[in-house]
Amino acid sequence: MSTPNKMPKRRKFISILKDTLNVLKIEFRTLFKDRGVVIMLVLAPLAYPILYCSLYKNETLIDVPIAAVDCSRSQESRELLRHIDATQNVEIESRFSTLAEAKEAYNDKKVHGVVYIPADFSKKLATGEQTTISIYCDISSFMYYRIINQACSNCILAMSNQVQIERLNANGITGQAATIISSPIPYNGIILYNEGAGFASFLMPAILILIIFQTLFLGIGMIAGTSRGENRFHVLVSSSVHRGGTLRVIIGKSMCYFVMYAAWSFFILSITPRLFNLPHIGIPADVMMLMVPFLFATIFFSMTVSVFLPHRETGMVIFMFMTLILLFLSGVSWPQSNINGFWRAFAWIFPSTSGVQGYIKINTLGADLHHISFEYFSLWIQSIVYFGTTCWAYHWQIKKSSKSAKQLAEEFKTV
Repeated sequence: MSTPNKMPKRRKFISILKDTLNVLKIEFRTLFKDRGVVIMLVLAPLAYPILYCSLYKNETLIDVPIAAVDCSRSQESRELLRHIDATQNVEIESRFSTLAEAKEAYNDKKVHGVVYIPADFSKKLATGEQTTISIYCDISSFMYYRIINQACSNCILAMSNQVQIERLNANGITGQAATIISSPIPYNGIILYNEGAGFASFLMPAILILIIFQTLFLGIGMIAGTSRGENRFHVLVSSSVHRGGTLRVIIGKSMCYFVMYAAWSFFILSITPRLFNLPHIGIPADVMMLMVPFLFATIFFSMTVSVFLPHRETGMVIFMFMTLILLFLSGVSWPQSNINGFWRAFAWIFPSTSGVQGYIKINTLGADLHHISFEYFSLWIQSIVYFGTTCWAYHWQIKKSSKSAKQLAEEFKTV
């Protein structure tokens, strides 16, 4: 008795599946016919990670050229400069007799910093007075400033401790006692996760997520812009099917993007870090589990926005405008806790914010899905919300496109 009731349901399911697969097939065909979309959705996700990682392959700055002005010309000043020059980070490229000469070399970009030792340096050390060494470096180039200042400061601090120990020895305090008095509170700096303090290890995890987000957004926007320009939205749905047909279009198109970017995400997030020795202590399975809601949220966000892009090129304009903003809002270049409340809330509109935070915690800090539950469920919530907005936007666009097509057909008949 139940067989007649089951057969129509089965036929309906098969019909829905065929329609969805047909949309998926049409979307793949449309994608690979468009050179611009192929570049954005196929070539860019593969080329950008390799290009960016290659640019930052050295990770840290080494042998940064600096100048030295030794007005003391004493044994102590020469010893200090030898220690500075022996560090891995800086190299004394030039030595000058006056600060004016060193300034000229700096202005000509021959050196990136200057160490100035005053004439009374050795004399004050001998008499037990305090002396000052000046380190000139431009903070407008923050990387150079940090490297030069850190290398020189460490050498000066080490020499200062040695001078203090020698003074204590002269007063009869020797051995461990002198060491403790000269440095009563030694510190032990322990670098966690990014042990080499590499710039690429710090920045690239966020960039990799943004590459996925932005190329997917642009590719979907370009396809939608082309469909709108050719008024092709209505042909994807039969005129006898209404909201259910719209749903099939959305599922078919989104699965096309998801299948493609699931493969790209594995390459970008699991293989690229290993190729360039970036942090990758997380479990690849956890990374891919995070990518499931991230890709769906990004796809549905992009599909929603693409409906309102008037031209194919509009997405590129938005991309140029939003690139740095998304990086800033992700909390990598600047802590989210110090971002204005409005912009901090605005950041959570974009799936890239949760994607960046979640991926860094897994791949750099070694977290699992339990530790990133906030980011993980945020992405699922965004997926559901943007799926709803996509259904509404596509239903509206398809009706509008169908109406325009009928009007053109009627005008053609009357001609």
